[in-house]
Amino acid sequence: MAKKKTLFECQSCGFQSPRWMGKCTSCNEWESMLELSSEQIKFLKESSSSSSTHSPLSKAKPITQIEEDNITRFTSGSTELDLVLGGGIVPGSLTLIGGSPGVGKSTLLLKIAGNLARASKKVLYVSGEESAGQIKLRANRLDANHDNLYLLPEINLSSVIAEIGNQNYELIVIDSIQTLYSEETPSAPGSVTQVRTITFDLMRIAKSLHIPIFIIGHITKDGSIAGPRVLEHMVDTVLYFEGDTNSDLRLLRGFKNRFGATNEVGIFEMNKEGLNDAKSMAGKFFNKEKLQSGSALTVIMEGSRPIIIEVQALVSESYGHAKRSSTGFDNNRLGMLLALLEKKLDLPLGTYDVFINISGGIKINDPSADLAIIAAILSSYRNRELSSESLFLGEVSLTGEIREVSALSQRLKEIETQGFLKAVIPNKPIEKTPIKCFIADEVSKVVEWM
Repeated sequence: MAKKKTLFECQSCGFQSPRWMGKCTSCNEWESMLELSSEQIKFLKESSSSSSTHSPLSKAKPITQIEEDNITRFTSGSTELDLVLGGGIVPGSLTLIGGSPGVGKSTLLLKIAGNLARASKKVLYVSGEESAGQIKLRANRLDANHDNLYLLPEINLSSVIAEIGNQNYELIVIDSIQTLYSEETPSAPGSVTQVRTITFDLMRIAKSLHIPIFIIGHITKDGSIAGPRVLEHMVDTVLYFEGDTNSDLRLLRGFKNRFGATNEVGIFEMNKEGLNDAKSMAGKFFNKEKLQSGSALTVIMEGSRPIIIEVQALVSESYGHAKRSSTGFDNNRLGMLLALLEKKLDLPLGTYDVFINISGGIKINDPSADLAIIAAILSSYRNRELSSESLFLGEVSLTGEIREVSALSQRLKEIETQGFLKAVIPNKPIEKTPIKCFIADEVSKVVEWM
């Protein structure tokens, strides 16, 4: 009697194994291996064999004989989204947008769909989570009603493809990829096999028909896109929404972009009219009034845009094991800065709880904020207020040296625009500036200046 063949597949990354494992050896997820049915195993074998037997032979060419693609773009009606995409929407591109529930993914794309429909472009909005009546209610609030915007509440991929073939759509929105299913794939909606198959079909449609497609993806508890990692590799652009749902500000950050840079960030405001471009960043991430002890100001670069933010620190005596916690800042880097303060300044921070918060719900990765973090910690430790007219710029090394920061001239221009008078920086600016600059090349110099 023939032995029954079994196959297990990881629901996080798509890794396959002939035996069950408690922990996936590919993505290190626990309890993610599920056994595939005999129909699913047969489907995988048939799809792999058909792709290998029917694939046409292609001949390689010297790269000098290859002609460059002329990439054209059209505006989405949102300057912030155009900035993140690299200048606008590219026809034939496949874009994946992820974010936590309620952050504004569907709201943004419905707003964009309404803008393009108003610009005489035919748009298809496919929703597998909401009915047409629910989307109509949101469209009324967003002022997205137009005859060129078509709604399709459908989860069957075959019906979606048939609708795409009936009309000459110029933009397609899929909300969301985890709700669609293909009848040809013997698996539940949202599974690794389904997501992989549907994404490949959508990519084929986008490239062959030259239609840009936006896909909304759910995220897991650790903040990554739900489904296999191959999903992010197949698409052209990956965007993530950030921001606290209790705040009006939302940040759209690019993590992959085949048609532009990934260092830009779009900033939006949530109001009664939906998710709109933030008109001004002045005062969004800092308090214009007098700073309290434990607060310091700095300027970070989000792509080509300088943003002034407020760093808040709380240092209090610990009763037991000292706690270190940070919101919007790398916790490991916070531990490094605290160890540096204990080593260089002989501060007994090992017996104190230290908490760091970045105002406005923004997450920063710019090392130029190190000096502001240290200034805020010292201000809270000494219970001494810092000047509300001064900002701190500088990356701090393990030796206590304060190193230069990039785009210093742009940062100083933003400081001048917002009406600040002083800045603590690691080196003299090349260009003349009306800002009074204090040079601090070591951590000890910051203490003397305070």
